[in-house]
Amino acid sequence: MLTSYPGLHALLLHRLNHRLWNMGLKWLARFGSHIARWLTGIEIHPGAKIGRRFFIDHGMGVVIGETAEIGDDCTLYHGVTLGGTSWEKGKRHPTLENNVVVGAGAKVLGPITLHSGVRVGSNAVVTHDVPDNHTVVGVPGRLVKKSKEDEHKKRQEIASKMGFDAYGVTKDADDPVVTAINRMLDHIHAMDDKMETMCAALKQLGSEIDVSKLPDLGPCEIKSQGEDDLDAEKVQAE
Repeated sequence: MLTSYPGLHALLLHRLNHRLWNMGLKWLARFGSHIARWLTGIEIHPGAKIGRRFFIDHGMGVVIGETAEIGDDCTLYHGVTLGGTSWEKGKRHPTLENNVVVGAGAKVLGPITLHSGVRVGSNAVVTHDVPDNHTVVGVPGRLVKKSKEDEHKKRQEIASKMGFDAYGVTKDADDPVVTAINRMLDHIHAMDDKMETMCAALKQLGSEIDVSKLPDLGPCEIKSQGEDDLDAEKVQAE
């Protein structure tokens, strides 16, 4: 790692450049950061404040602005930008508290704060503060909350009843589309419960309800592009 890991090289050079910056040797510090960018592909302004055990994985294309502040045990993946949104003096770049992870290609912009334990999904664009232990995904960034156990169980039941899996990519995928589908399933589940209650009440009054003519939902499965291509190839082969 000491000889072949650009993230470590960039961090070590930044520690030196940051000391030069604080000593008032601005030009020398900026020139040192320029050399570090040329060697590693990682641009860290010498004025940025970085805590302990900071880790940059792969690193190419990472940009960290002058007034950015990074706490302890944070991780950035390649292509991450901690950037500003104005040329005004003062605080212009983000603050990352402890244990923050920012996924590949994500952009965190402006004088905002990502509080402890925040996770930022790949390619997300974050322009607002994020509370402790939340996940942000999408453009613009949206907060994602994990489902409670009972809600998750109900969603699995109704999804199975309809014939598709709402968690098509991963079981606990933090994705806005999955969240929207989950809300639809919650609504359908509530309507289903009400219909059963109404049918039971009507039967008690002596009414017979014929449900045999209800239309079949049929297959309602979410497939990836790769699976669709495989299905098309099978049809052509047949």
